[in-house]
Amino acid sequence: MRFTLIDRVLELEPGVRIVAVKNLSLAEEYLADHFPGFPVMPGVLMLEALVQAGAWLVRVTEQFAHSMVVLKEARNLRYARFVEPGECLRVVVEQLDASAEEVRLRGEGRVGEEMAVSARLVLARYNLADGDASRAEADAVVCQQMRQQFDLLSSGVGTGRAE
Repeated sequence: MRFTLIDRVLELEPGVRIVAVKNLSLAEEYLADHFPGFPVMPGVLMLEALVQAGAWLVRVTEQFAHSMVVLKEARNLRYARFVEPGECLRVVVEQLDASAEEVRLRGEGRVGEEMAVSARLVLARYNLADGDASRAEADAVVCQQMRQQFDLLSSGVGTGRAE
């Protein structure tokens, strides 16, 4: 099961930074079990919100060149507060550097002025066809779907990317 943990991209400067939000609703499926009587966003999903925002930054920066952008490593992960239904988690992820294989990022999520989560991330990116040329068509489909999803999330946000 995959949860979409970015509701809207507010700002994006390719290769530099992304600002996005997740508005936590009581209707989130996972809140029924986490925790009964005290619903809060699971820590792993707060981390995943940072990863998803970082992945959007990488995709746009590289003009959707890779179908797969995945978490390779999370370091210095800190949780500072719960995120409860009705609250907005504001996520800021900054790119620190990039190599041919991976991108290093620093991210944080805040509720108002309060820190909720922070981490240093390493994201790997690749195409399915890198290991099997017959999967090139799948790469093209995934990249197109990601472009469409990003367009919905970022409506009205200038990204500096080539259209």
